[in-house]
Amino acid sequence: MKLLAYWILILCTFISVKSYGQNPIIQDVFTADPAPIVHNDTVFLYTSHDTATVEATNYQMKDWLVFSSTDMVNWTNHGAKLSPKSFSWATGDAYAAHCIERNGKFYWYVSTFHKKNKNSNGGAAIGVAVSDSPTGPFKDAIGKALITNEMTTDNEHGWDDIDPAVFIDDDGQAYLYWGNGSCKWAKLKDNMVELDGPIHHFKPKHFIEGPWVYKRKDLYYLVYASAGTKPEMIEYCTAKSPEGPWNYQGIIMGNVPNCFTVHPGVATFKGKDYFFYHNGTLPTGGSYRRSICVDYMHYNEDGTIRKVTQTKEGVLSAE
Repeated sequence: MKLLAYWILILCTFISVKSYGQNPIIQDVFTADPAPIVHNDTVFLYTSHDTATVEATNYQMKDWLVFSSTDMVNWTNHGAKLSPKSFSWATGDAYAAHCIERNGKFYWYVSTFHKKNKNSNGGAAIGVAVSDSPTGPFKDAIGKALITNEMTTDNEHGWDDIDPAVFIDDDGQAYLYWGNGSCKWAKLKDNMVELDGPIHHFKPKHFIEGPWVYKRKDLYYLVYASAGTKPEMIEYCTAKSPEGPWNYQGIIMGNVPNCFTVHPGVATFKGKDYFFYHNGTLPTGGSYRRSICVDYMHYNEDGTIRKVTQTKEGVLSAE
């Protein structure tokens, strides 16, 4: 009887962990760089895909994945919907990406590397794919890179054109933000596949990469991975315009477990605010085998963001 009671206790403990230990939210594959959007009462989550071995000392990221959820707890894996092979001009790994809907089409902005040819000496580049559905199929929208390394000269290193994020303001103007080492931005034309003006760059306090821009009430937020400490943290600025000037506000979230990098994603769904990020806490996980998590996000009355608490429990069902 004592032995039976012991095994019942073990089983109950296991069930409890599986029921309440939601984070990371994707546990059957390594994911990173979360980019959530809300469409038709569903959260669609666009992610990088870590495929490096346990012994690897660098990234191996061969494609981008799509997941969806109607309750923030149960996630459907729609599989790999895009890869650098989808772009004739691209080579290398599939770094952070961001998808957004406009006029019934879904535009997926991705960062990878450019082949060396007559149009480019190589280096990081940003492309855009398009689909009529949030889960694809996606195809290269313009047959060339939207941003190449030659278009930005404020940093000497060749990997500064990564981590795109797109924001559409209330007046319909779309903006593209990206960068490593400095934050770059440019307006997009209504067709979402051409720049509408010059490229600007600036350096928010501690900025390293992974910008995410959104608006809440009358305030614009620029959230990013910071290099104020190592490993990275998440910090942010606010502004009265998507073009700045940006005022530094502080740290949203500290270092994550077992991972050097971190990458933000923000979504409001069914009246609650959610903060997405990645860490390295799955078994055999680490800086090159990351996993996406989500926790609640809260604001003060003045619009500043309260520090996000990282939890193993994650969030409750939004249904």
